[in-house]
Amino acid sequence: MGVSVDSPSQKGSWKFFTRRKQVDSARKNTNTLLAKELTVSHLIAIGVGSTIGAGVYVLVGTVAREHSGPALAISFLIAGLAAGLSAFCYAELACRCPSAGSAYHYSYICLGEGVAWLIGWALVLEYTIGGAAVARGITPNLAQLFGGLDNVPFFLLRQHIPGIDIVVDPCAAILVFLVTGLLCLGIKESTVVQGIVTSVNVCALLFVIVAGGYIGFKSGWVGYELPTGYFPFGVDGMLAGSATVFFAYVGFDAVASTAEEVKNPQRDLPLGIGVSLFLCCGMYMLVSIVVVGLVPYYAIDPDTPISSAFSDHGMQWAAYIINVGACTALCSALMGGILPQPRILMAMARDGLLPPFFCDINKHTLVPVKGTVITGLAAAVLAFSMEVSELAGMVSVGTLLAFTMVAISVLILRYIPPNKVPVPPSLQGSIAEINVEYVGENISTSEDTKPLDVVHDFPVDYPLISKYLAIDTYLNEGNRRRVVEWTIAFICLGAFLLTFAASCLTLSSVRFALCGVGGVLLVSGFVFLTCIDQDEARHDFGHSGGFVCPFVPLLPIACILINSYLLINLGVGTWLRVSVWLVAGLLIYVFYGRTHSSLKDAIYVPVSQVDQTYQAPRSHLA
Repeated sequence: MGVSVDSPSQKGSWKFFTRRKQVDSARKNTNTLLAKELTVSHLIAIGVGSTIGAGVYVLVGTVAREHSGPALAISFLIAGLAAGLSAFCYAELACRCPSAGSAYHYSYICLGEGVAWLIGWALVLEYTIGGAAVARGITPNLAQLFGGLDNVPFFLLRQHIPGIDIVVDPCAAILVFLVTGLLCLGIKESTVVQGIVTSVNVCALLFVIVAGGYIGFKSGWVGYELPTGYFPFGVDGMLAGSATVFFAYVGFDAVASTAEEVKNPQRDLPLGIGVSLFLCCGMYMLVSIVVVGLVPYYAIDPDTPISSAFSDHGMQWAAYIINVGACTALCSALMGGILPQPRILMAMARDGLLPPFFCDINKHTLVPVKGTVITGLAAAVLAFSMEVSELAGMVSVGTLLAFTMVAISVLILRYIPPNKVPVPPSLQGSIAEINVEYVGENISTSEDTKPLDVVHDFPVDYPLISKYLAIDTYLNEGNRRRVVEWTIAFICLGAFLLTFAASCLTLSSVRFALCGVGGVLLVSGFVFLTCIDQDEARHDFGHSGGFVCPFVPLLPIACILINSYLLINLGVGTWLRVSVWLVAGLLIYVFYGRTHSSLKDAIYVPVSQVDQTYQAPRSHLA
């Protein structure tokens, strides 16, 4: 029997955009791997430390005053459930594909090289700006902790440079360099330190919850005894608050980026992601319950909501504990922001999309030291010389794009898992009876998979059921992969049209029509995927025995819909700035990554024939 082979270099040149790699390709492309040192406790420290930043110390006041009122805890709960949808998707893919790279790695395996590059490039922007923004916020919190700017050493204060009209922040740059040096020491050492810093932050929040709860019961929870009720801005305001606080949950994806360094990824990664998200959601809700209960929502100080709430009840000294919590939260978030980026750069360099400089792993510390230093240097320069608060919205683009691609990857893995594997071009001459096909197939790569099984428990006497079974017969003729892949594409298109029309109030004439078209595409795709069986090959894809995402296809589709809505509502200015970055990345990919990719000359062989392909040279030698 001949081996069916696809050669990506022989058909349309643009087909390089869809070439996909193996699950364990990282282990085959490098001799030195990252150290497997992390356990569940380390992952929880990374997840909680990366997620609970100083935003909770400010965000509760802003959202309560402008959107949610006393229903702030419900806003955090809804946002936590929405983030949980992405966490479920991340947990399954992290178990099946436990290599560095997070969403970039998953996209490369399931969607293709071009999409993976854009996701990786967007994540580089996210972590660089995010780390700089966090570092920039540490200086004012340190000033409050030391009792004012006058008590802070002069060389740490922000200075205005008149000639070039910028405000430099030496303290931020110094902290970035310290964190970078710590991360270079080793993953276990840096995670232990992050765990200690995170514990201090959690203790500060527990103080807020316990002491605030005591004051609330003693004073009668005046914030909940208002004539406006629990929803002063209505349900719409509460939902708007959920959309705002959703970004307070961004950070658990840092856990997935360390998958290659986890001792038991199939067991520990889902626990690390799930427990850290659960703890963060619980902390957010309890803190918000206390704050809006101590002070009426309209009287909350938007800048210092927690400390001002305690001050109103005669506990001014509590501000010191709260400031300590804010500073440790920022330091922990800074570590969580810099940690994933060198691993994403390393994964991209392993695949040939970036220079090999980034995939060098130190033989003593077993971390990508060079990539970590470059990451820290870039973040330090930004934190020192730029006011990055205006660019903070760009951070959300990378996060939401990654969440969306991960959800799509789960659908692909379940219904049309990749069924061809890249092998080295050196094997081409060793395979007997090779029938070379011109590849270029994107997600649809073969027609020889198992027939589409449609669930039907209806009698065949009815005309409509007969038509239904006629579709079943048509799909049995080898169209499963193509039909399912178009269905997934229509689901994504429907989610975009529906959320775009719902968000853009200026489309008065065609708004409802677009909503209708988007809703039909979305619901039709969901019903179709629900009615067919998932591909049996999913059981053999990647590493088995780990977490399995529940409620597929409902959960990934809901994740795509929520992320699409948040992406569209980020604003035109944010998208224009991100577009410049993505276009620059696309040019780098076209002129470097495309031609240096490790899959440039790869031959794609069906999974069922991989063993035959590798055994052929041995048989010739024998």
